[in-house]
Amino acid sequence: MCGIAGILNLTREMPPTMEQITSMISTLRHRGPDETGIYRDTRIALGHLRLSIIGVANGIQPISNEDETLWIIYNGEAFNYVELKTDLIKKGHCFRTETDTEVLLHLFEEYGTGCLEKINGQFSVAIWDARNEKLFLARDRVGIRPLYYTWSGGKLIFSSEIKAILTVGGTRELDLEALAQVFEFWTTLPGRTVFKEIHELQPGHYMIVKDARSHPEPYWSIPFYPPEEITTRSLTESAEELRELLKDAVRVRLRADVPVGAYLSGGLDSSIIAMLISRNFDTQLKTFSLGFQESAFDETPYQEELVRFLGVEHRRILVSGKQIRGLFPETVWHCEKPILRTAPVPLFILSDLVHREGYKVALCGEGADEILGGYDIFKEAKIRSFWGRQPDSKRRPLLLERLYPYVFNNPSRGRLFLQNFFAVRPEDLQEPFFSHMVRWENSRKNLTFFSDDSIAALSGYDPLHELAERLPQGFCSRDPVTRAQNLETEIFLANYLLSSQGDRIAMAHSVELRHPFLDYRVVDFSSRLPVKWKIRGLHEKFILKEAFHGLIPERIERRAKQPYRAPIRKLFSPEAPPDYVDELLSVNCLKNYGYFNTAKVRRLLEKYRQPDNGFSSEFQNMALIGVLSTQILHRQFVEGVPPYATERISPDKVIDRSRERTT
Repeated sequence: MCGIAGILNLTREMPPTMEQITSMISTLRHRGPDETGIYRDTRIALGHLRLSIIGVANGIQPISNEDETLWIIYNGEAFNYVELKTDLIKKGHCFRTETDTEVLLHLFEEYGTGCLEKINGQFSVAIWDARNEKLFLARDRVGIRPLYYTWSGGKLIFSSEIKAILTVGGTRELDLEALAQVFEFWTTLPGRTVFKEIHELQPGHYMIVKDARSHPEPYWSIPFYPPEEITTRSLTESAEELRELLKDAVRVRLRADVPVGAYLSGGLDSSIIAMLISRNFDTQLKTFSLGFQESAFDETPYQEELVRFLGVEHRRILVSGKQIRGLFPETVWHCEKPILRTAPVPLFILSDLVHREGYKVALCGEGADEILGGYDIFKEAKIRSFWGRQPDSKRRPLLLERLYPYVFNNPSRGRLFLQNFFAVRPEDLQEPFFSHMVRWENSRKNLTFFSDDSIAALSGYDPLHELAERLPQGFCSRDPVTRAQNLETEIFLANYLLSSQGDRIAMAHSVELRHPFLDYRVVDFSSRLPVKWKIRGLHEKFILKEAFHGLIPERIERRAKQPYRAPIRKLFSPEAPPDYVDELLSVNCLKNYGYFNTAKVRRLLEKYRQPDNGFSSEFQNMALIGVLSTQILHRQFVEGVPPYATERISPDKVIDRSRERTT
């Protein structure tokens, strides 16, 4: 896994400079500490930082084809590169390296944009056609690897991270509409970033740029099959196929010339991945996990049970609230957007452990909940849909108490209040966002923490209207659970889980995460399964448990889903010495930055810092964390005060065609 950056001059007046491209890649050293390379001609500069995993000895980039008319920089893996290379050799292609990067270049040479449909992988890629002066940009199907771009001063500037773009162009200004999306949806909508005029290439899209602005084109989207295309095979047959698909998805993701480890949360999904590696492949597996000092967040007993069951080598790191407070700003720096939870910080710490143990690659279980019905919000949609067909029923809403016993047992909230909170009318069932409106209507309340000026600037803008325009054809005719899965996958998966809790915090310590559940074959297969096989009654991921019954410890198979969370109290602890929290949430700083209502934020902070305050609202927690992370983001990116200094890189390889000089 790597970092890429580039500058394409659209006006032909002035070629990108070596200083510009070097400054871009210097900000991305964490993504590729092993080797760096630059290609430059009169139109374009391409920069690459390498985390060497495949073809370690001879894979420095940029890489060209035989006649040097095509040049590639690449961040990712094509897991089926072995099979693709065999086919390309039969077609007459010659290879000089052992990398999957060169395979992808020749695949593009052979098939053009059609190459994307043949890749089973996770990537962002840039290929420069020097003969025709065209740039090809693309991103993997589900958005595991990032790619950002902006049009600035007659140039297209792109990179794996926004911080690199801002060294040479772009706008150092936060986008209020995007901030409103974050505070409502918990993340930006696909294609948006929180920086004005800086875009993210959407998952499953590519773009060809020549002389003028180009628009992204889709080549794949999350499958949304009509009812008539749902499988008619038996549960047993489908469970067997799912097991074999996942086994093969793991097999190809173990391809590497360096050791491959696995994350282990103690939950079903990561346990299955670790089991598949340990029981089916000749590898000495090492697993990595988090533990928490606060027992409410800790899953250590389940992790230990699986480690004993598999007999693998294991490393665990214990995370404290003090560490979360200390590392929160650096985590925001790598996420490059406000975060409403502290959950990315422990994962940032975990990737550091993996790096220190000498590992560059780890498999994880991310994606299973989205595609196989693992979240409570899916079961909530099912219950509320059932209730909505008989809204006067006294028994049907009681199912919510089985789903959320910890909520209904809260003495500060009455049962009647909570039933009204989740209440549904028959007409609500036709609402496109039926499954998520309880969540979003409550998170929308956090927009009241915006300043009067921010609210005025947002007048007439509704994030829900923008989202409604993105819905796939036939969306409203589908059942509530299927609609909920689509929303969660399209909005939350790539833009948050695979970003702020995935690529960004893993690559901060030069660790590549691989996701077998997000193999496009597994995603497509899961999209054809009936809902009743994903959620049986209130049992989530039913078919996954059927597929692996008896292959993992029964206690892990049968345990209820525990959402991954992390502590927040220490972040605002009044006992902590004054630091960035006190400064950035001070009256003066809140007023100067201007995003938030000073009085409301200060009252919320003071309430939280009082002992025994009964502060229990998740959305208030998220509001305060969101405010703090936005303030941090402004300090780091708008004011240009990063958490640490960037060391200038001296590239290992330079191809400079602007003066026809090669070194």
